[in-house]
Amino acid sequence: MQLNFNSPKPIYLQMVDETKKALVRGELAPGDKIPSLKERAQMSNVNPNTVQRAYQEMEREGLTETLRGQGTFIKNDPALLLHIRSEMAQTAVLHFIEEMRGLGIEAQEIERILRDQLSKEKKEG
Repeated sequence: MQLNFNSPKPIYLQMVDETKKALVRGELAPGDKIPSLKERAQMSNVNPNTVQRAYQEMEREGLTETLRGQGTFIKNDPALLLHIRSEMAQTAVLHFIEEMRGLGIEAQEIERILRDQLSKEKKEG
């Protein structure tokens, strides 16, 4: 898990995002058990309260569920992965568009740049 302690984004939200990325990449699967609060705090070099806040946020978002005496698990929901993947893709696209518009690039030029780059990758791949 990569955390950026210099980022303006709170560490607990970075932990939530990293868990989502691991799920989308297939490093975690629905039903997988995640480390205990104490284990995750030691692994990440953060305060256990920060991990607790991340775990509470993941449970609030429906990403995880805690079973008393057994631990915390990625929710075993078949639609979960599709939802998270779609949500993360949408966020990445919106961020990209904001960056391009910040550079003064109009919609048609953004589309052309994307088409050119995807075409280039297709030829290389």
